[in-house]
Amino acid sequence: MTCTGSCLCGAVTIEFAEAPKETGACHCSMCRKWSGGVYLALSVPAGKAAFGGEENIALYPSSDWAERAFCKTCGANLFYRLTAPGPHQGDMFVCFGTLDDPSGVTLTEESFIDEKPEAYAFAGDTKKLTGAELIAQFEAGG
Repeated sequence: MTCTGSCLCGAVTIEFAEAPKETGACHCSMCRKWSGGVYLALSVPAGKAAFGGEENIALYPSSDWAERAFCKTCGANLFYRLTAPGPHQGDMFVCFGTLDDPSGVTLTEESFIDEKPEAYAFAGDTKKLTGAELIAQFEAGG
């Protein structure tokens, strides 16, 4: 079964090689500013999503190791992609809100929990990582 998504106006479409089953929440200050709150993302390995309307994708190099993408037409956020050399280069964290049908996706992990504001909390049990723990995990190739 194909899993698809799009930006708000439909100028950019996404087709996933496999239907996502999990989403994670990032509480870092950059993701909060970019998303307007907590950033819910679908982890997608490099090459496992195809985009239509690529001419409508704008890229913003938000750090030395990653870039963020949004639709040039409607401004909807699309993904965060790792650009630094290494085993995860090209891996993306696609905005959960782009999914056409989010049924069956479960929140399983929260990262940068040490930066999470007190104003909100999620119900249920999730794996929780500090910023340092997440960075160490990436550096270890995990």
